[in-house]
Amino acid sequence: MKHSILLLFILLFTSISTVRGASSDSTKHWKLKFETSIGFTQTTLTNWAKGGENSAAVKTSINIFEDYTKGKFTWNNYLGAAYMVQKQQSYTDWRKADDKINLFTKAGIYAWKHWDYTGLLEFKSQFARGFNYPNQDDYTSKFMAPAYFQLAIGLSYKPADYFSVLLSPVGARVTIVNDDTLSAKGAFGVTPGEKSLLQAGASVNALFKKDIFKNVNLMSKLDLFSDYSKRPKNLIDVWIVSWENLLNLKVNKYISMNLATMLIYDDNIPYVDPDKPTEKHGPRTQFMETFTVGFAYSFVR
Repeated sequence: MKHSILLLFILLFTSISTVRGASSDSTKHWKLKFETSIGFTQTTLTNWAKGGENSAAVKTSINIFEDYTKGKFTWNNYLGAAYMVQKQQSYTDWRKADDKINLFTKAGIYAWKHWDYTGLLEFKSQFARGFNYPNQDDYTSKFMAPAYFQLAIGLSYKPADYFSVLLSPVGARVTIVNDDTLSAKGAFGVTPGEKSLLQAGASVNALFKKDIFKNVNLMSKLDLFSDYSKRPKNLIDVWIVSWENLLNLKVNKYISMNLATMLIYDDNIPYVDPDKPTEKHGPRTQFMETFTVGFAYSFVR
């Protein structure tokens, strides 16, 4: 619990300090947007006839967009991070509920109207160990286990400032499982005992970020990857899917509400029943949703 709360506040305040320092070094070619929040959810029940239990959760999140444009050259950078812990009356410890690190950098040179020749490098991982609750005997993930690196080269279509999509027929995806215990199990698709998996294939990377109403912003990020070495049994097996959405509503300058969802499909990740952890099943669609209300800080330069 101590480490989790410490991580929450280090993540929040370090990022704010970074932006304040960066704001004094602005140039006409750079555009920066910074968003961070710390939110809370809490439920208290007393003599509640319908049933239920007391619960509490804390979540912090950061999104930083920094773009560079000069002549025919563009460079887009994104850092997204989130961490959430929760506690319910039925268990005494605080448990991780959300954990994300996402960093990408994308550079392009003008090709023709709305199209650029583009290269992209992306990294995804998490901060802390994860468990398939209620089983806490064996961890299922940790920092750099897994971690994903994706390289894509292709054409990027950007008809507006708030939307872009990269179509890449040539690229690679590397899965890292930098942990002896998890790699020995062949977790996340690696060969048992190995710590990496290299896949070559095509990809689609799309990003939408726009104020859809006054004080309401939607960010939607879709990543698709197709492994050329696999022969799919059906259409969904063609793609590894990662689809993230964040709907943010500003109540006032410092208070906000946000709804975050994440959908993942990866045929390298089998489903594990928490009641029967030794049994593995085929891949399934993974989905997560969180809703928080809390303090927010944003900065645009």
